[in-house]
Amino acid sequence: MGKNPSPKQGDLLLVKTTSQQFSGIFIQSPKKNTILLKLDNGYNIGIEKSKILSLQIKEKHKEEQTKTESLKQHHNLPKISIISVGGTISSKVDYKTGAVIASLTPEEIIHNIPEITSMANISYKQPFNIMSESMRFSHYNLLAKALQKEIKNNPKGIIITHGTDTLHFTSAALAFMLENPPMPIILVGSQRSSDRGSSDSQSNLLNSIKFILGSDFKGVAICMHSSSSDDFCFILPALKTRKMHTSRRDAFKPINSQPIAKVSFQDNKLEYIEKPNQKEGKLEVNYFRENIKVGILKSHTNILPENILAFKSYKGLIIEGTGLGHFPISQDKYSKINQKNKSALAKLIKSGCIVVLTSQCIFGRVNMNIYSPQKELQELGIISGNDMTTETAFIKLAFLLSNYPSSKAKELIQENLRGEFNERILPDQYFDER
Repeated sequence: MGKNPSPKQGDLLLVKTTSQQFSGIFIQSPKKNTILLKLDNGYNIGIEKSKILSLQIKEKHKEEQTKTESLKQHHNLPKISIISVGGTISSKVDYKTGAVIASLTPEEIIHNIPEITSMANISYKQPFNIMSESMRFSHYNLLAKALQKEIKNNPKGIIITHGTDTLHFTSAALAFMLENPPMPIILVGSQRSSDRGSSDSQSNLLNSIKFILGSDFKGVAICMHSSSSDDFCFILPALKTRKMHTSRRDAFKPINSQPIAKVSFQDNKLEYIEKPNQKEGKLEVNYFRENIKVGILKSHTNILPENILAFKSYKGLIIEGTGLGHFPISQDKYSKINQKNKSALAKLIKSGCIVVLTSQCIFGRVNMNIYSPQKELQELGIISGNDMTTETAFIKLAFLLSNYPSSKAKELIQENLRGEFNERILPDQYFDER
């Protein structure tokens, strides 16, 4: 690089190489022989220093000294509580790494969307701030306690801003933890950080507020983009939704179900698609045992008995089988070890571990009454997960084992407690594209 100036974090650079030039924000590189830039399109590019002809600092980075003003309260408007727990929706670019970090406060999230304060009287809380892949059962308990406190304030509804990676785990957890919630509790995420032009955070938040204000729904649900455009959002069932794409804004899809509603803040429209049955009753809250050991084992070719016995000290195990609910216990002369798989399962169940079978297929239901190996699995004591997703089955089993003796949990895992089962799966409940 010769005598080129030494840039600092966040400086805007113009870099000319032997073949082309780049303009971007300078960020810290883990490699000493590389310059790392964040381009306008949001992607990072590494440039070898040996190929740089010139480097110009177009603009020095200035540390922003911002102070977020308190939100103006309009007491004539309905009350909505926003609880922020982290994730991409609470994130912005960290120029030290070029990645996004969960660093926005609830106030900053709301100030980025000025339309919110003309719709509702907003309160906000942040019981913790973490990317969702790092959440544990202890976070579910903290969140449930925060919800209990907010419910006592009697808002029209509560919005939880949350990371998308495990948002559907949390929605399932809250659906089981909160029995008879008296208002809508809507989880909202974002596939793009709030400081990006393509962020979906504003649309998702505005549509969740629109739904709360315009509906009589009571319960836990998810609000996310219905397509890659900003036309409208789906309100999705808490126990029958899954993240189906790593990056698309419409990553969340209903599984063996349909959306509850579609809502458009832009067009002032709210349309129910499949309104759930809602029970009236007193709110009851139950928690997770933070040290409860429940696991997930994905069936695969060449699985070994030691894969199964890794869960020998666990109270529960979800086996994500293949097809209608299969697991390799059949054998021929090339697969005699599969008999040891069967023995390992028997040993695990005899130890008191509850084993539930779901399917890798995602859509459809497990049926353990068709093939003879499945009947052998039933004889071992393995329980059908019906049409539950693996994630919902995992959360349900952990919740039951946290609150009931194993014998009772084994009974309840087979009962439809919150709408996690379908009595019948309809043709239009397969990747509905409304």
